[in-house]
Amino acid sequence: MKIDFSNRKKLVIKIGSALLVSEGKLREKWLKNLASNIVDLIEKNFQITIVTSGAIALGREFISSQNQKLSLQEKQAAAAVGQIQLMGFYRDFFKKLNINVAQILLTAADCNSRDRYLNCKNTIETLLKNGVVPIINENDSVAVDEIKIGDNDRLAARVAQMIDADFMILFSDIDGLYDANPKNNKNAKLINEIFEITKEVEAMAGAAGSDVGTGGMITKIMAAKMLKNSGCDAIITNGTSDHALKKLIEGKQNFSIFYSKKKPSTQRKNWIAGFLNVKGEVVINSCAVEALRAKKISLLPIGVIAAKGQFKQGDAIFIRDEKGNHIASGISNYEISDVKKILEKKSAEVKKILGKSAKKELVHIDNLVVV
Repeated sequence: MKIDFSNRKKLVIKIGSALLVSEGKLREKWLKNLASNIVDLIEKNFQITIVTSGAIALGREFISSQNQKLSLQEKQAAAAVGQIQLMGFYRDFFKKLNINVAQILLTAADCNSRDRYLNCKNTIETLLKNGVVPIINENDSVAVDEIKIGDNDRLAARVAQMIDADFMILFSDIDGLYDANPKNNKNAKLINEIFEITKEVEAMAGAAGSDVGTGGMITKIMAAKMLKNSGCDAIITNGTSDHALKKLIEGKQNFSIFYSKKKPSTQRKNWIAGFLNVKGEVVINSCAVEALRAKKISLLPIGVIAAKGQFKQGDAIFIRDEKGNHIASGISNYEISDVKKILEKKSAEVKKILGKSAKKELVHIDNLVVV
């Protein structure tokens, strides 16, 4: 099976720590070959954006630690040292091929802010138009749990949403999604095409297998899920061999492809659908769950039974059912203290409690995406 890239040439390529770094050292031959593959594609009018890990893996040898597992502060320090080295390697390898690169460091807060999201989108697209390869990483030197994306699979999906990419390619250490773990089950079968990400598909994903990375197959499934309404297909493939990108493009490599819907959502809806590490959430009853899934409607306070976190008016929130399942994402019309006052209240009661100017919707349909 071969993927048709002829009319879909905007790619986001995610490279994990385990592919780039081995025993604290860069796999120079591998990166040299990848850079060569990317330059060949640029000459064929492809636009390539790289989302890369590796800063902590490269920088940890410079940070003393009493334990093998680094503390948050030690990880941040290692990232600060390693990021310079990482970008230096990218710059040098691409410079030899007469291509310039640019560094962009992001956190979840950057992606969740509409203004910063659009600024980043404009920056990346300007770089691409000028033949510069954007290289993006999470800003691990400052990110803490509250603003941390946590894995670059989902960061890659966020970037793919942001720039209207055609494909997101997630390089892994296996060929794609199997129906069982191929490392301990010789009868495991590779699933080439996934049209819907069901609970059965999610159950096939295992835990992280690398000692230097933060993601595993489950985060790749989550990343593919983020792109379902974006018009961007997600590809998982083995990136361990030299020239893996070239082999994929030429149809000489195994992979799993997750298809997105043919009619993508608007850019704004994609931004909402991709919220990461939001400041709060609300819990809705079963009737509200059914209403959101079956109809294109706003979320009203009468269907909300609980609110958690510390969010303000205009902040991104998750909408969950009573079992904790993520049903939708949206932008709240109220801060959490006001939400708690109007839980399970009808619209007329909301106006009595919060005033005549109070909006009847907790999350308006224009600011809500069912996930």
